[in-house]
Amino acid sequence: MKRTIISAALIATSIFGSTAAFANEPVWDANKVQLISEKLGEGVYAYYPSDAKELENKGLPVATSGGFIVGEKGVMIIDTMLNERLNKQVQDMVKTEAGKPIVYAVNTSFHGDHSYGNMYLPKETKIIQHQVTQNYIDTHFEHDTQFMMQNFGKGRGIEDITPTDADILISTGGSITVDLGGKLVDIMDFGFAQTGGDLFVWEAESKTMWTGNPIITVKPSLPWLLDGHLLETLDSLKKVRAFLPDDANVVPGHGSPMTSADIQWHIDYLEAVKTQVQAAIDDGLTLKETVAKVQLPEFTGYALRDWVHPALNVPAAYRDLSAK
Repeated sequence: MKRTIISAALIATSIFGSTAAFANEPVWDANKVQLISEKLGEGVYAYYPSDAKELENKGLPVATSGGFIVGEKGVMIIDTMLNERLNKQVQDMVKTEAGKPIVYAVNTSFHGDHSYGNMYLPKETKIIQHQVTQNYIDTHFEHDTQFMMQNFGKGRGIEDITPTDADILISTGGSITVDLGGKLVDIMDFGFAQTGGDLFVWEAESKTMWTGNPIITVKPSLPWLLDGHLLETLDSLKKVRAFLPDDANVVPGHGSPMTSADIQWHIDYLEAVKTQVQAAIDDGLTLKETVAKVQLPEFTGYALRDWVHPALNVPAAYRDLSAK
């Protein structure tokens, strides 16, 4: 599985035309992020960076989000964060709000900012991952830590990370239900959404879903087709949208809680990419010509758009649709 390299310098170049302002700076600094929690239901919490709402309203990158669910038997946390500092913040929140042991931890993907904190969990915590995530960690871990240091900087604790095997694996297309004691939690694979191992976590009583990176945050952010697969990603997001009731809470991978209706922006964007890229292919345009033509000005406002859209998403769509 190939991961696209996203350096801070490249992002700065795409946004500002110069790397001077952001050279050697991470997209967001894990040594500075402060997490806060928000109660979404009885025993159900989201956590996200304290500046998330301010940044997402400006279309700027936001650090990783997650959450935890409290049952009679203990606590499940969703995404264990990038380093020890952030993982400790999560565990401190659990102590404050629940005062119960962390019995499960779910990684929504293999991305390090969602899973590196595994090594700092209590020994009794059972880790739940997708089989694809475990396979990736088994075969690409050293490469992955180098990738993460390139994007999030050295000296952020990534150097200390060692791989941690999962205790429970979910297969492609699979799902499990975990009983926390008075709280049933469904962990599901809706299909390829950003990686081949994306997990979605659903707590029905509070109508809360954690999506991980397939939904980054509210508009104007856009989906990242990091590993390609436009058609499968679009299909998976439609399934997620159809699954959710209108009054659901949605905790994205990098932002504050949003509504199920907010997912439509991401679906509409991918539908527009699909339609216009297919038209370009039908007209015999090359990839370069297609990138120049498929502008989609109605989907603007995201600070990383000038990289994500022309350099990542349109080429991914072109390859996917050409193969079809």
